Amino acid sequence: MTIPFEKLKARLLANPKVECDALAPEFEISAELVKARLRAGLSQAELAARMGTSQSAIARLESGQALPSTKTLLRYAGATGSRFHVRLSAA
Repeated sequence: MTIPFEKLKARLLANPKVECDALAPEFEISAELVKARLRAGLSQAELAARMGTSQSAIARLESGQALPSTKTLLRYAGATGSRFHVRLSAA
């Protein structure tokens, strides 16, 4: 079972030791991954089958607790019919 993004965000922000700005990249990537999967109409298990991995690996990718590799992001995009795009912006 996955934790909805907003619930995870609220739980982490409730912890005074968690710095919101420090987690921004992870949350942004996490939110985009979930959006891509939902746009494709896939469950985590279906996406995992397309990527040749486990549902729990997809849950970890979507959790926002770690930054996935570029290779993993490209595989995820391909499996969801999405385009992978890197955007850098001024701080």
